[in-house]
Amino acid sequence: MNGTNDKDSTPLWTPSADAIAASNMMAFMTLVNARHGVSLGGYDELHAWSVANPALFWDAVWDFTGVIGEKGTTVLADEEKMPGAAFFPEARLNFAENLLRGEGGDTVLLFNNEGVMAAPLTRAELRRDVARFAAVLKSWGVGEGDRVAAFMPNCPETIVAMLAAASLGAVFSSCSPDFGVKGVLDRFGQIEPKVLVACDGYRYAGKVLPAHDKLAEIVAGLPSLEHAAIVPFIGEGPKNIEKAQDWTALLSAAPETELSFTPLPFSHPLYIMYSSGTTGIPKCIVHSAGGTLLQHLKEHRLHCDLRPGETLFYFTTCGWMMWNWLVSGLAAGVTLALYDGSPFAPSGRVLFDYIEAAKINVFGTSAKFIDAVKKSGLSPRETHDLSSMRMILSTGSPLVPESFDFVYEEVKDDVALCSISGGTDIVSCFVLGVPILPVWRGEIQAKGLGMAVEVWDENGTSVTGEKGELVCTRPFPSMPVGFWNDEDGAKYRSAYFERFPGVWCHGDYAEITAHGGIVIHGRSDATLNPGGVRIGTAEIYAQVEQLPEVQEALAIGQDWQGDVRVVLFVVMSEGAVLDEAMEKRIRDRIRSGASPRHVPAKIVAVADIPRTKSGKITELAVRDIVHGREVKNREALANPEALALYRNLPELAS
Repeated sequence: MNGTNDKDSTPLWTPSADAIAASNMMAFMTLVNARHGVSLGGYDELHAWSVANPALFWDAVWDFTGVIGEKGTTVLADEEKMPGAAFFPEARLNFAENLLRGEGGDTVLLFNNEGVMAAPLTRAELRRDVARFAAVLKSWGVGEGDRVAAFMPNCPETIVAMLAAASLGAVFSSCSPDFGVKGVLDRFGQIEPKVLVACDGYRYAGKVLPAHDKLAEIVAGLPSLEHAAIVPFIGEGPKNIEKAQDWTALLSAAPETELSFTPLPFSHPLYIMYSSGTTGIPKCIVHSAGGTLLQHLKEHRLHCDLRPGETLFYFTTCGWMMWNWLVSGLAAGVTLALYDGSPFAPSGRVLFDYIEAAKINVFGTSAKFIDAVKKSGLSPRETHDLSSMRMILSTGSPLVPESFDFVYEEVKDDVALCSISGGTDIVSCFVLGVPILPVWRGEIQAKGLGMAVEVWDENGTSVTGEKGELVCTRPFPSMPVGFWNDEDGAKYRSAYFERFPGVWCHGDYAEITAHGGIVIHGRSDATLNPGGVRIGTAEIYAQVEQLPEVQEALAIGQDWQGDVRVVLFVVMSEGAVLDEAMEKRIRDRIRSGASPRHVPAKIVAVADIPRTKSGKITELAVRDIVHGREVKNREALANPEALALYRNLPELAS
């Protein structure tokens, strides 16, 4: 956070004494105090205890959240090894069993496709459909360790497919239907799935987009594939796709069998997820069933204070880790509110309509969505009943201080606004919200329980109030099992443990504040180094994107005359022009709000900014294009055609 003003001197939101006393976090602290004879009095003390006593902490999380399974006697083996530590090495559990706990007719899944609501799915109906598709998978010979891939929207059938696969011990992997054929094959081709679950098409921004041609190529490009189940999402079904059968017909014909669950080791592979970078073929990150379950239960029950009967929403596709995070909410007994399509179709009101209609309690979105709502001129507090919403989660990129202001001024003033940050690499968060702490403007509230997060300088010294590398110094359960086809673990160790041996280096450029909060200043590999001084790109965006004339921005460092100069690309709002006066306004804003070192040497207007499938802008791809280098994994981008806008720009030749 740069500069101070009156808004920075007091919290934007503080939980009431009654809410703190009634929270799951305080109930958990009471359990820890009673069990271990300690007298932890607040979050900071609880966090310090959790990282100093990881075995005791994760054992308490298992018990408090009611994990279904055999725990065994050892909680943590080889705890000094990182990587190499083993959590619950004797445990046996099944991920699907933990998400499908309970019986009865309570609603567990809602589905909204661009404002069109489907019939709700009850717990009994979900269990029935999972049992049916599990029977189908079993008849196809799917068992422990086999891969089931999904090319699907964020809809109930995707969750059914995942739970059915997990019930048998199969490994699930997904991407969204907006991926191109090469992007799908770059991912699924590496993991060799036996079964593909796919949609016949999808809807986006009011358009129906059939997928049959893509599917035919995908099926032909996966020689390992034995069967494909096609969900008639747009009502057309499998048509003439090879090895394909209709999902609805498969479930209708499946025998009515009792749902059963294969007990598996804690470290058994559950998900394969993919790095979204543009520097080469995606890394296949393998996550464990036990680690994913326990970490998500901790985050949902303690950090989000979720209770049975509440409704959880996150705007995500099946190509982003937040889908996996959202689905785990079932283990906390909540109803999941699913959404697929554009968040601005049919209008920018659609998600706020959903909050009101579904009485969503915890609403998750991206920082970019909040900024877009702000720039659209909407004031949701004036147009919608948002009384059900008690928490807003934001991730994907840093949430700037002015977006905090907008939420409290124009969305809801009595809401816990929790910026969160972690990654696909850990399928969870390093830093996130805490319902018993205040919210400070521009800050992520705290380090996650059990996460030994620090910020280190270049020399590996822990610093506060200074920018540096976000690291984690002790093991945690949701560390990847490893990378697919990385037998000796060399790629895995290189990705996270090379910079500081034995310590997870996440690749975020971060700062710990005086409140114990965290500010993320951008990705480490995208930091700028003019004159040898490191600058986070998020610090520039936080200033320039407050100007109404600027719709979006992207900054890179351009190698220039033996140094690096800052280049800022801007997408101008409709009717706005980047002239000399506008350039001066941009530079003045950055100079006063950040520092003179942040001021770009060049400002260039562009029509579009390249972004990944999960909506993150990609500075590295633009940097490569500007320097005449090839972007190796264009399929990671949602709009690869935008790269051409940055090639051989005359403005950058002088």
